[in-house]
Amino acid sequence: MKSIIEKYVLKNAVDFGGKANPNAVLGRILGEHPELKKDVPKLMKEIQLVIKTVGSLSPDAQRVKLAKLSPDLLNEKKEVKEKTLGLPHVKENVVLRFAPSPSGPLHIGHAYVLALNAELARKYNGKLILRIEDTNPENIYDKAYSMIPEDAEWLTKGTVSEVIIQSDRLEHYYQTAQQLVDGAHAYVCTCTADKFKELLSAAKPCPCRNLPVKQQHERYDQMFGKYKPGDAVLRLKTDINDKNPAMRDFALMRINDFKHPRQKTKHKVWPLMNLAVAVDDHLLNVTHTLRGKDHIDNEKRQRKIADALGWTMPVALYVGKINFTDIRLKTSQIKKEILEKKYNGWDDIRLPFLRSLKRRGYTPDAFCSYAVDVGITETDKKVTRQEFFKSVNHFNKEILDPQANRYFFVAEPVKIKVVGAPAREVALHLHPDFHARGVRKFKVHEDFVIARKDFESLEQKKVHRLMDCVNFVVDKKKMLFHSLEYDKFKNAENKGMIIHWLSSMEKLIDCTVLIDDGTVVKGKAEHHISQLSEGAVVQFERQFFARLDKKGKKYEFWFTHR
Repeated sequence: MKSIIEKYVLKNAVDFGGKANPNAVLGRILGEHPELKKDVPKLMKEIQLVIKTVGSLSPDAQRVKLAKLSPDLLNEKKEVKEKTLGLPHVKENVVLRFAPSPSGPLHIGHAYVLALNAELARKYNGKLILRIEDTNPENIYDKAYSMIPEDAEWLTKGTVSEVIIQSDRLEHYYQTAQQLVDGAHAYVCTCTADKFKELLSAAKPCPCRNLPVKQQHERYDQMFGKYKPGDAVLRLKTDINDKNPAMRDFALMRINDFKHPRQKTKHKVWPLMNLAVAVDDHLLNVTHTLRGKDHIDNEKRQRKIADALGWTMPVALYVGKINFTDIRLKTSQIKKEILEKKYNGWDDIRLPFLRSLKRRGYTPDAFCSYAVDVGITETDKKVTRQEFFKSVNHFNKEILDPQANRYFFVAEPVKIKVVGAPAREVALHLHPDFHARGVRKFKVHEDFVIARKDFESLEQKKVHRLMDCVNFVVDKKKMLFHSLEYDKFKNAENKGMIIHWLSSMEKLIDCTVLIDDGTVVKGKAEHHISQLSEGAVVQFERQFFARLDKKGKKYEFWFTHR
């Protein structure tokens, strides 16, 4: 019975990050041995004891042990319900678009919708347009013009087909506005904002609405010359009695002489979002739009513009908002704090921006898997930092685990001597599952280096193990050789810890690891990391994944996740 419990504890631990769920293990055992249902309390007690033992092993050691005990179970695939994405009414070549404003680079809030668009474009062999919506001159960060395409290229793995910048396309919006005026679908309103709001609420037309088309042309021309900001706006004629006041004669264009970071002072008449979006979706042959459901009213306004011009609208799909309860995403505030030197830049490790996460070793596939897992749903979600990164880290670990080679890193190193340990060479696999990658060889004798926290946790009279190397017993202030074999550690009644280590006989490399809270961990790493290239992601044994950010006299790593 113990071997049955052990194999299912190991299986559950291997599948779910090294820690087994007792209820899941119980379910597997009762499925195989239903006769044990009569004594569940006793069975659960045994399961808890085995979980404690298995939990002392590293994830790699758990996999090795499961492979010996039950290789078929190791190769058994986790039951995962495949989630698929789909588009309705696909009749032609699919064209999608993702349209951020250039207030800053892309962050995790953008990643969900952009990743969904990218996955759909790949599925239908379609086109994904990145459209930078910069027709509001007052809320633009000029560096975002280059940062957003870079971020999108990375996240979508090159799926973006074309980059469009709206401020380069003003003539298209002017031509459409002229068409709307020509057809008596739009008019120039010179009422004050308060006066128009009062008339709107009462479902009464403003006096500008029914002026002759010729006069509307004159007024429209004067928006480019005589009129100043606030003097006039171009409005679409809609149903003045619409039940939704937001749909009544909404604005299409306004005058703004704020200096545009890209166009400078060349233009002073700017389209509002709904006009620019309707025009671009039409001219760029967009077939489907996928965006937040807070744009439902905007889509209705855009439909009214399209109807006035006889255009066909794209099929609209919406997703709910992911509300991050304890993650700040407001770019204007973060921009200010970067200028105040509270952060080192947009890729500061503490910030939830894609360029920071990329630098840490996250993969685009992790965010795409997260997006597909959430799916296309209009349900809003409240998500904490811990919940979000637990999901993304799970997907990222599935990608990194088979890729990342294993190395030893010791934080705050302390020298120890295992008296009586034999001199020999220890060979450890670069990856426990891919032996063809080769081994790391260490010359070892009595002198080792371990982490301070491990040194301070050593218990007297217990058998401790330097991982895959040697067993020793602490006797007062001395560490005495016990044995070499893992089984002699495993079966010891006074079993202690498994500790990662470095050999003092080898050249050790100074390392720092920048943690996601901005703190720095200093330590030593094995000499084999000198073979790494900058950008390589590794797993430091029994600790975490990390990305090599810079190599030199000292190697600088960025913490990815555990």
